[in-house]
Amino acid sequence: MMNSYLYLAIAIISEVIATTLLPITMGFTRILPSLACGIGYASAFYFLSLATTNIPTAVAYAIWCGAGIVLIALIGAMQGNMPNLDTIFGMVLIIIGVSLINMNTPSLH
Repeated sequence: MMNSYLYLAIAIISEVIATTLLPITMGFTRILPSLACGIGYASAFYFLSLATTNIPTAVAYAIWCGAGIVLIALIGAMQGNMPNLDTIFGMVLIIIGVSLINMNTPSLH
């Protein structure tokens, strides 16, 4: 079970890296950033598939999406794109929602 959460963490990090690279690809016209972005997304889905062997898919996907949204927003904030209060409140609600889903869903095994 612990390996599944490690796989999920790798999936999240891979997805965040790939999403961060999207603007650098210039619409997938720059080959190296585009390849890195594609590898990041492929890695994200591969590790997400491994995570769902022991974590219910809905739970894994909720954690993956929620963590990705928050991490991308934090990266944006570090680059000077500060979220407004409504956005911050929405992210807090996402964190609460993902936590509730995770606490109230039994594992597959």
